[in-house]
Amino acid sequence: MIFAAPVLEASAGVDLPKIEKGKGEKCVEETQFMRRNHMELLKHHRDETMRKGIRTTKHSLKKCVECHASEKTGSVAASKDDFCASCHRYASVKLDCWDCHATKPMKKPIQVAQPSPRMDLAKESVK
Repeated sequence: MIFAAPVLEASAGVDLPKIEKGKGEKCVEETQFMRRNHMELLKHHRDETMRKGIRTTKHSLKKCVECHASEKTGSVAASKDDFCASCHRYASVKLDCWDCHATKPMKKPIQVAQPSPRMDLAKESVK
């Protein structure tokens, strides 16, 4: 007895992820290179930072998040359609970066005005 396995057509598969364009003019590497190698770059950057104390920004996860956070959610992984989540879902790859790292860019700290050096003179004149 012969059993025939169903043949699946490529068009019957999962839709390709819809990726929002990054905020920068261009990525730090070519798109195809990043699709295949971003994890190696991030691991190398992590090792250089954690083990050797070398901090650079070219392949930093923080810079990736700043550029690729969704306009709608402000995150790269809050929604299934966000930049990282959509591709990782498509590829069936677990995202574990966010166990330790933020999925949203850090907000810029509010700059508090520094007191004028003349404030000391004003205080002195009141005494």
